[in-house]
Amino acid sequence: MTQSLLLQLSVAVLFLPLVSFLILIFFGKKLARQSDVIGIFLNGAALALSVTILYAKVNFFHDELLNFTFTWISLGNVTLIGPLKFDLGIMIDNLTAVMLVVVTLISFLVNLFSSKYMEGDIRFSRYYANLGLFSFSMLGIVIANNFLSMYIFWELVGLSSYLLIGHWYEKKSASDASKKAFVVNRVGDFGFLIGILVLWANYHTLTYEGVYAAIGSGMIPFQSAWWMTASGLLIFCGAVGKSAQFPLHVWLPDAMEGPTPVSALIHAATMVAAGVYLIARTFPMLTADALMVIAYVGAITAFISATIAIAQTDIKKVLAYSTVSQLGYMVMGLGVGAFSAGTMHLVTHAAFKAGLFLGAGSVIHAMHNALHHAHDHHTDAQDIMNMGGLRKKMPITFWTFVMFTLAISGVPLTSGFLSKDEILAGTLAYGSLTGHMLIPIIGFLVAGLTAFYMFRIVILAFMGDHKDPSRLEHVHESPLAMTLPLMLLAALSFFAFYSLNPIGASSGWFFHAIERPATVVPLDMAAASTEIFEEALHHAHNTAMLFSLLVAGTGILLSFLTYHWKKISADAVAESMAPVHKFLLNKWYFDELYDATAVAGVKGIAALFAWFDGKIVDGIVNGAGSVTKMGAVVSGKFDSIVVDGFVNLTATVAGTFGLVLRKVQTGRVQSYIVFAILGIVVLFFFYRAV
Repeated sequence: MTQSLLLQLSVAVLFLPLVSFLILIFFGKKLARQSDVIGIFLNGAALALSVTILYAKVNFFHDELLNFTFTWISLGNVTLIGPLKFDLGIMIDNLTAVMLVVVTLISFLVNLFSSKYMEGDIRFSRYYANLGLFSFSMLGIVIANNFLSMYIFWELVGLSSYLLIGHWYEKKSASDASKKAFVVNRVGDFGFLIGILVLWANYHTLTYEGVYAAIGSGMIPFQSAWWMTASGLLIFCGAVGKSAQFPLHVWLPDAMEGPTPVSALIHAATMVAAGVYLIARTFPMLTADALMVIAYVGAITAFISATIAIAQTDIKKVLAYSTVSQLGYMVMGLGVGAFSAGTMHLVTHAAFKAGLFLGAGSVIHAMHNALHHAHDHHTDAQDIMNMGGLRKKMPITFWTFVMFTLAISGVPLTSGFLSKDEILAGTLAYGSLTGHMLIPIIGFLVAGLTAFYMFRIVILAFMGDHKDPSRLEHVHESPLAMTLPLMLLAALSFFAFYSLNPIGASSGWFFHAIERPATVVPLDMAAASTEIFEEALHHAHNTAMLFSLLVAGTGILLSFLTYHWKKISADAVAESMAPVHKFLLNKWYFDELYDATAVAGVKGIAALFAWFDGKIVDGIVNGAGSVTKMGAVVSGKFDSIVVDGFVNLTATVAGTFGLVLRKVQTGRVQSYIVFAILGIVVLFFFYRAV
């Protein structure tokens, strides 16, 4: 297999979902319920090609960067700028190859799962069309070799996610959630755009290679260390929006209003992964200060979201805040320099979090059927407090859900243990090198909280007795199209897929394929070198693993003591800490804070502009209109009285003379001779008298 063939296959992977979108958007009504066949087949083909690309890249072109660039627009020599052109293209490295598989795998499984979950939906074909558009947009981000292409596909992801979240737009909550996601992401994307413009202003190229080569040669933005850090953080703003990092994390839980398979697609490996992928892709240009900010943002996000998840009872919202927390973990891992661990957690999380959401969808699907048979239209099918005892009725969903929960909790022999352990070791290494020990403290605390609230879901939803035993009769396992993706994802949550060493990811193929890239920033602005960091990481590994097992075990034990064995009363604890519980239940009041500040501020500015427009602008326009109208009235009067009066007077005088003179106009020659003689006589006597 040649390099050019791999590049061609990557282009095919990119456009197959777009073909799905085009077919379904134009012929979806004719295909009707067969729309899922198009989506499943084309995404399955993209997955097969992606696996082929990954295998060939890692085994035959491991250390080579496959790049294809072409000039999109060339404006020639421009005054004060010089040669001006815009290059686009595609790039395949090991990170790209891995992400192609991740995106196409989750997209394929979501398409398969949706064939039954969305059965009977009134917009079935449009749903599958939007899935294709979403996959196309995400794959475009992955294979882009420049910031311009990435930004174009970045915005397409925002559009397609808006369409998917608001699929049931007749529900106000769904339409509001889609608008919220779209608007909040625009805030982060604006910072991303400014960062791109800073790079363009300095380097007149937006290709990754061109920018990094320029920085590596000593051309830092505006020749300022401050701007070098700022440009990286401005690019990071895009990740803050897409990956729902503090303080722009508020859109992600609301996105649960979309169909559950959409939640799996958005919250697992695609949209939210785009921000983490952006950080990984721009890692070489990030200064030590920028990485420190990124690490703290990730740590704060992980902590805030984990504490909120503890108090939620909606199964999808718990998983949503869990996603935000795990994204914070990934960002924190990249920020401390644990590049391979952060990207590995992106991949492992994609499998077990997609599985958790699809498992939740399986449970919700069964609950809806049971409530429908019971003619119960009031009970919330997503509230874990209304569940219980589902283990016997839904064994496949239960055991796969347990596997996903073990993985996200960092239990040994799971993929989550490998990636989390390496991230926590990275935070300890970073803390020992820089003195920022708050980051590892938060990391270990969040690991314990994650184990606690995830096993809380397992216990309340699947174990014990159902809240209404009569309802349990109508609960059944989901169809094969829904359980098959769960089984595949559960298998992928096993450690052996990433490393044959169950307690060390660094010896596996993933760490060998995805290595920390070399920095291109000047040494005085760079973070600790790879060699120094790796040495510190090696010393911290065993300590991190022991603490990780301790906190995860403690979280699991507390969950069982509280919700299964009832040794601790959750209600009593919540009552004794009522203000704290209310604070967490209301999600730290972030929505209320933003409503009172940002939203109210925008509305206030809009009201001010509306007043200015209505009173000042419209006042000037209306005043000018009134003056013009008065002038027109005066002009009209002048025209009708003076001008028309003068004209009419002239006509009257002419008419009067005409009346008089026409008496003498008889038409008889004799009369004219008499008048002429008479006139001569008069003149004679007149001049004689004179």
